[in-house]
Amino acid sequence: MKTIHDLDPKNVFENFYSLTQIPHPSKKEAKMIAFLKEFGENLGLETIVDKVGNVIIRKPATPGFEDRMGVVLQAHIDMVPQKNEDTKHDFEKDPIETYVEDGWLKAKGTTLGADNGVGVAAAMAVLQATDIEHGPIEVLLTVDEETGMTGANELEPGLLKGDILLNLDSEDEGELYVGCAGGVDTTAEFIVSKEVVPSNYVAYRIAIKGLKGGHSGIDIILGRANANKLMNTLLLMTAEKFGVHLSDINGGSLRNAIPRESFATVVLPTEKEEDFNAFAMEYTTIVKEEFGKIEPDFQLVLTKSELPKKMLSTASQDALYEAIAKCPNGVIAMSTDFEGVVETSSNLAIVKSEGDKIQIASLQRSLVDASKEKLAAQIRKVFTDASATSESSGDYPGWKPNIDSPILKTMKEVYNNKYGRVPKIMVIHAGLECGILGAKYPNWDMISFGPTLRHPHSPDEKLKIDTVQLFWDFLVETLKFIPAKG
Repeated sequence: MKTIHDLDPKNVFENFYSLTQIPHPSKKEAKMIAFLKEFGENLGLETIVDKVGNVIIRKPATPGFEDRMGVVLQAHIDMVPQKNEDTKHDFEKDPIETYVEDGWLKAKGTTLGADNGVGVAAAMAVLQATDIEHGPIEVLLTVDEETGMTGANELEPGLLKGDILLNLDSEDEGELYVGCAGGVDTTAEFIVSKEVVPSNYVAYRIAIKGLKGGHSGIDIILGRANANKLMNTLLLMTAEKFGVHLSDINGGSLRNAIPRESFATVVLPTEKEEDFNAFAMEYTTIVKEEFGKIEPDFQLVLTKSELPKKMLSTASQDALYEAIAKCPNGVIAMSTDFEGVVETSSNLAIVKSEGDKIQIASLQRSLVDASKEKLAAQIRKVFTDASATSESSGDYPGWKPNIDSPILKTMKEVYNNKYGRVPKIMVIHAGLECGILGAKYPNWDMISFGPTLRHPHSPDEKLKIDTVQLFWDFLVETLKFIPAKG
């Protein structure tokens, strides 16, 4: 069987393998920063680590290309840490284990980190290369893209010298991205009242699992089930039917990942136990009828557990359930400018109890800033009407398309000449760093592209192997044909 070491282009895949051996979840990138700093210095290249950990490596032009416009190759070094429930993996200590299957590179029970490790690996390969032609190169490797875009937000204006930004963080080979959605986080917090659990009650642990999850921007159009929504519906219905009370809940883990799992401890009168169990089977059938083709591995598991001391009051849980039920989730609107592209969406990402508080996190995305702000305001109103506190934060702008971009024209010609077909011009319903970076460097002409990647932000993440060669060859050819400075 092939392994990652047998794959072409070898320079890109060997670099990617090196990255899989270094733990680098968001906000835990110190080892990766040190590795990349040493990598640049060992090549004898000017290497800078800025105040937040962004790594910048400069490579001079090859002879005869000194007059070309400067190119910034940009990717982010953090990865989303998601794993299957039965996978033992510590993202702060353990390497990612890869394997090859049916033309795809995958990871064993975890996210692969090709988002955006393959972009980092390609930029490293450009820095290493002695046989490609290019003008002045700067590689910008940013931190914490997945949880706050901290690296892009904190990048110092004027630090970089280039004229063109090539973002290597898109996920469909043969497509050039010229715009992306902006986003904003909206959180809510309930202060709940609790009551002593009566002695004639029984307790159950509810587990909703086996869902696909995925990237809350790219995969939101697929109509996958949201574990928090499924759990809330079950809790609401069983509260009405059997007097079930919630004791604690923990659903989802990342605001930019569709929640795959949710767990709750509930209590109910002993005489309702048999009916409750029967209804759980009925609810499983309901979910499978709605999502059967999309979520074939959905599971609802009930496990009898030790009786907790406290449960939510009826008033507190009614307010919670009603707010979550009313909270918009999924695709809100499709773009009228780009066929088949989501314009606006929301992801109800996390529902988690901590003591007397229940915290909720969601992420709104839109290609239209006003629509994003309107949706966030609507969600805040849902929660404040239920007597929770709610706020929006971490707002980042979208990247407005420029169809007249000079580098877009160049790259379309290069791609057509090389592959005999015209690349698709696209916008993406995900948060690329281009919008933030372009505000800091308004002179930059920007394009995003990459190899084909599927299901990032989930353990189903996979990289289509043959597209990496196409991506690499196109990158090399593009660098060769960067225009001269005017």
